[in-house]
Amino acid sequence: MKIEIIAAFAAAATIGLGTATLAQDDRADWPNSMTIGTASQGGTYFVYGNGLASYIAEELGIAASGEVTGGPVQNVTLVETGDHLMGLVTMGPAYDAWIGNSELAPGLEHQSIRALFPMYQTPFQVVALRSSGITSVSDLAGKRVSVGPAGGTPGTYWPQFMEALGVEATISNAGAADAAGQLQDGLIDAFAFAAGVPISAFAELAASQDVVMFGFTEEELPIVLEAFPAMAPLTIPAGTYAGHDYDQPTVALWNFAIAHADMPEGLAYEITKLVLSNNDRMVQIHSAASETLFENWDKNTFMPFHPGALRYLEEAGASVPDALRP
Repeated sequence: MKIEIIAAFAAAATIGLGTATLAQDDRADWPNSMTIGTASQGGTYFVYGNGLASYIAEELGIAASGEVTGGPVQNVTLVETGDHLMGLVTMGPAYDAWIGNSELAPGLEHQSIRALFPMYQTPFQVVALRSSGITSVSDLAGKRVSVGPAGGTPGTYWPQFMEALGVEATISNAGAADAAGQLQDGLIDAFAFAAGVPISAFAELAASQDVVMFGFTEEELPIVLEAFPAMAPLTIPAGTYAGHDYDQPTVALWNFAIAHADMPEGLAYEITKLVLSNNDRMVQIHSAASETLFENWDKNTFMPFHPGALRYLEEAGASVPDALRP
């Protein structure tokens, strides 16, 4: 770690006195360590967040680490309260928290959260053993269905989707890896989740079990889109998982990395620049990062960008509206 820090300062010194001085000033108020809220093991957030933490540590010389959490609903509150400096969130739960409708902290308007950069879209997807005969959300009626951790994006929305479709199922909560194990052991009939694809827990199931995966049927999809205007239609393409040669129409939410408003501006700038100017490196962390691109900054429609992130976005050519400025 010391070698990385020395190397970082040496690199800064080569780009001119004024810039080097600015870099040193920017670092003066940086914390020695930081935590990024992710989600359960076996999900995309866990892989993406821990890989991002390692990348930050490697390039910026700060001891960053990912932490297992219940997912976006918990992450946004952990950032709001200052327990975590960064978190990964889907914009549906983040908006609910912003206006004080978080199920975890009802009545608390999360006004200290700031957007850093776009991550990827989160599609909603179901996996079941082929032997179960389950091939659609409607088939989940009367079945035992895990929807991921309580407070996570799938745990929040899947019960609402099923209610909108008139599907009554026995709902349970578990981390992605645990739910996949329960499906293999016959303790549940289906695992309904949401994460950047390919979902590692789903990929492992596809490699070891005869499973079927699906989103929403032609009849179900318009009902869900009408009931949940924050959702966007998306198709998980054939070949995303080994042995699955069919498209899966479904819905999705955008994900963003967020920070507390008190994150030092220089740190927020460097993290945003690091991520959005090195997409090849981000894709090495997880293939879902193929959408972690500068041009997707406008998928944030309500949360102010952190001043450090805003500085980078404008340097890169973004015209950020006043409503998204801190």
